[in-house]
Amino acid sequence: MHTLGLLVLGFVFGAALRYARLNRFDTISGLAMLQDFTVAKAIAVAIGTGMVLIHLEVALGWASLHIKPLLLGGVVLGGLVFGVGMAILGYCPGTLAVSVGEGSLDALAGIVGGLLAGWLFTLLVPVMTPLLGPNLGKPAAATLLGWASVALWVLVLVVTGVLWSVAFVLHRLDRQRDARWLVAGVVLGLLEALVFLKGVENRPIGASTAYPYLADLLTGTTGNAYFHKIARSGAWEAVFLAGALLAGLVLSLVRREFRWTVVHRRWQETRGADPRSRLLWAFVGGFFLVFGARMAGGCTSGHILSGGLQLAVSSWVFMGTVAVGLVATGHWFYRAGRSKTGGV
Repeated sequence: MHTLGLLVLGFVFGAALRYARLNRFDTISGLAMLQDFTVAKAIAVAIGTGMVLIHLEVALGWASLHIKPLLLGGVVLGGLVFGVGMAILGYCPGTLAVSVGEGSLDALAGIVGGLLAGWLFTLLVPVMTPLLGPNLGKPAAATLLGWASVALWVLVLVVTGVLWSVAFVLHRLDRQRDARWLVAGVVLGLLEALVFLKGVENRPIGASTAYPYLADLLTGTTGNAYFHKIARSGAWEAVFLAGALLAGLVLSLVRREFRWTVVHRRWQETRGADPRSRLLWAFVGGFFLVFGARMAGGCTSGHILSGGLQLAVSSWVFMGTVAVGLVATGHWFYRAGRSKTGGV
């Protein structure tokens, strides 16, 4: 697809995130503190929706699977590091672009930290390779059970039902009662199914590869095997994220909600109102976020969402380790900050 079409896909992605406030610091940090389940609900619905569609598309020959390898060390350690960064930063690689478009300067600091992490990872890949293994292949439900297996389709339908059920159970625990998360989840699942089609993009949605790609271009670090490996995906994701940034900018301007912001409500309540502290921690969180994503080979969109709906073992392992890092860090980081600031 040409650049304009890819920008449109990114715009739809960003618009869906913004519609349900999935890109906001308060929403993602709220998940880390187990006080806001909007992101978890939307992801569950997106995976459940996309899972059925993509398995049908592949079975009909309209799409292909794009499974990330189960590099055990990278997926587990990278997932933990990613979860730490996500909790501190309060954004994901894809949501950073949308929030910058809305005027969140802490998200911009996170992007700078992510670019540094991407560049450093490029330099360290040769010595980190042993740490990222062993490579256990690309196991997924379809490859393990076979496309002709009744068990596969039973599993797809059961997991889909469980994910939708979990989403509504979490919705009962949330204080917010609007259904924007449900709409956004369905849109994201449909968008994944569209992007997977051979006649469209024939690939999954992703975001984190754009960071080392852009960082390497900016620093001239392009004469290495890693850059050549990620160049195509990185270029695709950079344009896709540009569309997401445009969605944040255009929609916030149209709705007169554009604001230059550094310190958000939940940060102020738990860590204080000092913008310098927020910018510093956002930079650190962005660094951990992207470095962890590169270790694991994907992020929230590329691993959890795109891989989860393919029932890829590597992506479900990543999802679990991210959850551990996210919640553990959220409990420690924000509780410790609250005790210092006297927040409630």
